[in-house]
Amino acid sequence: SRLKLPITLVRQRAPSPFVHPSAFRARMRTVAALLVASATAASAFTAPRLARAPRAVRPAAARQPAVIMAAEKKKKVVVLGGDGFCGWPTTLHLSDAGHEVIMVDNLSRRNIDIELGCSSLTPIESPEVRCKAWKEVSGKDVRFVNIDVAQEYHVMLKFLEDEKPDVVIHFGEQRAAPYSMRNDKAKRYTIDNNLSGTHNLLCAIVESGLDIHMVHLGTMGVYGYGTSGGEIPEGYIDVILPGGRPSKILHPAYPGSIYHATKVLDATLFQFYNKNDGLRITDLHQGIVWGTNTPQTVQDERLINRFDYDGDYGTVLNRFLMQSALGIPLTVYGTGGQTRALIHITDTAKCIELAIENPPEVGAPVEILNQVAETRRVRDIAQMVASKTGTPLSYVNNPRNEASENELDVSNEKFRNLGLDPITLDERLFDEVTSICEKYKDRCVLDKVMPTSYWNKKRTEDIETKGAVLSTEEVIVGTEADSPFQQAAITKEDVKVSGA
Repeated sequence: SRLKLPITLVRQRAPSPFVHPSAFRARMRTVAALLVASATAASAFTAPRLARAPRAVRPAAARQPAVIMAAEKKKKVVVLGGDGFCGWPTTLHLSDAGHEVIMVDNLSRRNIDIELGCSSLTPIESPEVRCKAWKEVSGKDVRFVNIDVAQEYHVMLKFLEDEKPDVVIHFGEQRAAPYSMRNDKAKRYTIDNNLSGTHNLLCAIVESGLDIHMVHLGTMGVYGYGTSGGEIPEGYIDVILPGGRPSKILHPAYPGSIYHATKVLDATLFQFYNKNDGLRITDLHQGIVWGTNTPQTVQDERLINRFDYDGDYGTVLNRFLMQSALGIPLTVYGTGGQTRALIHITDTAKCIELAIENPPEVGAPVEILNQVAETRRVRDIAQMVASKTGTPLSYVNNPRNEASENELDVSNEKFRNLGLDPITLDERLFDEVTSICEKYKDRCVLDKVMPTSYWNKKRTEDIETKGAVLSTEEVIVGTEADSPFQQAAITKEDVKVSGA
């Protein structure tokens, strides 16, 4: 039988004899919110802002009533990495929701495009043009500030002191596992950029003296992709230490790349600054993102999000859809038995909004949530796409050092309880992404599709000896009744994410 790990989270720590200034300010905000909520309830009932009635929750994971969250003022939000694949849609989503948003980016991802000789399939505009276009279509301002958080600590510190944001969302890290394993230069850059950026931000928040809630975009990859033997909880597990001593610890990490290792090290820094300086931190362990546009980015061609399809930055589902649009065999690594967590780009932005609306209390441990919609096996995803388009599958020698098959059972209960009704894989959404691929397929650089970043020398030697392509498979286009989408559907009513 499978081991079921307990996932009750500690919500509060023992009180400290020292009261941090941020604690006093946070308590005053809570009192003010309660007064506003009470006055509102006296005149008329306001329904909680939840998408649907919440599922039953564990008592230890209970949060403030939704009416209190509704009473909070709109926030001033800084989005680090706001020019990126996840950062740009999130920036627009939060601005559209009424928050004051400042996007901060050093445009390093655009520089990597030049390095790789492969830019976004979609033609993305400069940050300045993007912000101007958003102002024209929405009437709302988004400011862009160019800061290298990893290199310009004092600039970042002064920026925080001047702007006094309520929230900083931290997307500002090199995000691709394959790129982080590309060569020694990419490995060192990923470590230097990601860890220095995270630590500079944490240090600057402390030095500013401001009560800033930090929201960090992490990855499910911190847990590794071996079969865990049970459900992966949201961050913490209860254990019994030698001598029968009960304790609550972070779920063991098992990173599979340099990129994933930086996220593990980030988590250690979060635990320290939370314990030592009382920082309020939310760490989101996100699955693989698919899709391109959101309700905001489709409003103007100049707002379009980037779309990566290459072997380093192209996420698996987006890569398959682009390959099918061009008639290129779908590149399935190894047996395709790897199970991965997935989330649509629109839900990434929604989850960030839920996170900033539900910050941890002062004195609470780092809040960890699994930001995923569902899990699927890679070969099943490939067959979904192939059954719709007739594109053959190409099983390639896996460039990664990983198990050929794995299960992945993940809890996403917290976001469900906050009202998230996630988007799951759907043919109609596939059509939306495929239409983008068709429209811009002339921009594709075909020789960038195959993977070229190998995890170690053994993988390189094996590919050189056995060849890159192991086998191919033809898939017959099925009727709607036989669609794998229906056969493998995971209902939105499930509280837990089921394995494919």
